[in-house]
Amino acid sequence: MKNDLQKQEFIQLLKSTKRDGIEEVIEEIEELGFFDAPASAKHHLNYDGGLLEHSLNVYKCSLKVRDMMAEFQPELKEECPDDSIIISSLLHDVCKSDIYKKVVKRQKDQNGVWQDVPGFDLDYSNFPLGHGEKSVIMLLRCGLAMSDYEIMAIRWHMTAWDLPFQSAELKACLNTARDLCPLCAIIQAGDTLAANILERKVEELD
Repeated sequence: MKNDLQKQEFIQLLKSTKRDGIEEVIEEIEELGFFDAPASAKHHLNYDGGLLEHSLNVYKCSLKVRDMMAEFQPELKEECPDDSIIISSLLHDVCKSDIYKKVVKRQKDQNGVWQDVPGFDLDYSNFPLGHGEKSVIMLLRCGLAMSDYEIMAIRWHMTAWDLPFQSAELKACLNTARDLCPLCAIIQAGDTLAANILERKVEELD
């Protein structure tokens, strides 16, 4: 029931943008398993439907960040309109639609007894093209009309987490994108706040 309501909200938000290609995007990610996928294999929202829930959380956090910062710079609402927040936040992780495979894993319970537990493994073989860049390419292949700012925000939403082994040229591109595109900072902040605050596990607080 929860997943159905979240899916309905997600689709309604995307359709509200009236973007060319949005129907094709919805159809494509549904076929790939986006709405049933976890947000991660071991960490935040690692259960069926977690990716959908995470995407909505990033949207809500990003909208709050945009509105809060617009109190200091009112022009931000024009630079980063609602439809850009919707597209960039809800679709930033479509690259994860097809990478999680259900498995049964062995782990010890609280008494040290081994037991079978459901889990996920990662399989990048379907379209091994990275993270943010994979999301952008998937969306463009569906024919989604996106602004340069939206493309940059989705591509660079992982910030430095996506760069440890990459080139100085890519680091320069990230820094330039952040200088040019406030939407990058907003989506990066929304993603971080969602994953590390809204979605933190209760046991991690003990």
